[in-house]
Amino acid sequence: MEENSEILNRLERLESKEDIRDLVSKYAEACDQQDLESLEKLFTEDAEFDSPSGMLKSKGRQNIIDMYLEVFKSRGPSFHWTHDVRVQMHSEKKDIANGVVYSHAETTRDGVVSLAAMRYDDNYAKEDGVWKFSKRVIHFFYYVKTKEYVEMLNGPLRVGMGDTNIAADIPESVPAWIEFQEKYKNEEK
Repeated sequence: MEENSEILNRLERLESKEDIRDLVSKYAEACDQQDLESLEKLFTEDAEFDSPSGMLKSKGRQNIIDMYLEVFKSRGPSFHWTHDVRVQMHSEKKDIANGVVYSHAETTRDGVVSLAAMRYDDNYAKEDGVWKFSKRVIHFFYYVKTKEYVEMLNGPLRVGMGDTNIAADIPESVPAWIEFQEKYKNEEK
């Protein structure tokens, strides 16, 4: 009997991971379709959305949707796709998990075509029996105008904010990256 219980627990964890991967895909689709109603269903009531730069920051589902309304007003067609989705289930609580999602996007903001590479650090929670985002933190590797992609990728100012660029969030803030740079790259200089 105990073996059956273990198998059922493992099956539930696998199903939860698959549901969370679906959640991540639904998010990309909702962003591309500018579907605020679908996007709203993906966040818990008390969800948070954040970015190290502070350019995308909201608390509470309605405030997140209001933030996306403003984003979508300036955006034309976009295409988001996710790559690696790593989900870690909580060891004791079946209704929470966290994850890391790598993704890219082709976007048009104010008529300007741009490319972006992002990493999301996510917290997930079951609300009314459905997996949702309880927190998303978006880290930009770059967000550049397509025509500036080649020139911009080698420098630290890879995130476009209208007519100015700011420092990228990753990989320069990642401890392993910093350690490698200090150990191997700084020796070359």
